[in-house]
Amino acid sequence: MSGILDSVNQRTQLVGQNRLELLTFRLNRRQRYGINVFKVKEVLQCPKLTTMPNLHPLVKGIAHIRGQTISVIDMSLATGGRPIDDLDNCFVIISEFNRSIQGFLVSSVERIINMNWESILPPPKGAGKANYLTAVTEIDNELVEILDVEKILDEISPVNTNITGTVLEELIEDMPDIKRVLVADDSSVARKQVQRAIEAIGCECVLVKDGKEAIIKLREMAQEGDIYKQLALVISDIEMPEMDGYTLTAEIRNDPKLKDLHVILHTSLSGVFNQAMVERVGANAFIPKFNPDELGAAVKAAMPK
Repeated sequence: MSGILDSVNQRTQLVGQNRLELLTFRLNRRQRYGINVFKVKEVLQCPKLTTMPNLHPLVKGIAHIRGQTISVIDMSLATGGRPIDDLDNCFVIISEFNRSIQGFLVSSVERIINMNWESILPPPKGAGKANYLTAVTEIDNELVEILDVEKILDEISPVNTNITGTVLEELIEDMPDIKRVLVADDSSVARKQVQRAIEAIGCECVLVKDGKEAIIKLREMAQEGDIYKQLALVISDIEMPEMDGYTLTAEIRNDPKLKDLHVILHTSLSGVFNQAMVERVGANAFIPKFNPDELGAAVKAAMPK
């Protein structure tokens, strides 16, 4: 497993081309799942786990890895399955989400697959565990589920969506007339987090689930009249089914009726390559999730004067 993430820097070239690479894994040798390689820092055989009092039931234990203390979450248990008990033969995926590092305990790790976001589809309505999915795809004639990790993490350690009182007082002053914001995010939890934070400063939200839905909605609004009299800005996740946030931004910049919209990329991804892509696709700002004060300030700064 030590070499499975080799040459990750080369993979940054995929970003902005509506492509991604999925690391596939299984839980209790059953369903196949995928996680974006950019979220993965390391994959290793399950180390010795230390149990501690009052740990969340979904946290299998604490691991000490390369000088860091990391919580290891049983992903099978977190998604409603049986706990993973065979620790000697399972793996931990060390990942970075929302400015924090955590480990995901999985039964087995398979391989990395290069895909197009157009092949990543929203979960079917009525699916049994759809509440824990952000997307699905098919690999080797087998369904692969992409989990809503932000929902799982929020259940373990809920995110504070409240803007600090003193900051809020400053932000709600002198708000412009046009304060409608389009929010694109495939995670229902993330959409609600953003909605709560920016509605607190007096904004109205238009919520969509992915980049494709966002660009359709924006073009419909532009057909109805001047988009700049209807919408103040766009806040978009990066990882989304069918069309990612980078491609959405590029589509906006290439559309004469939309090209001057202010776009904030707001994502659980992190890293220097994101900053480079902000400039490459023409986004106005990149904000890692989730700091309500920072998001509120960015929204207020982007408002038309």
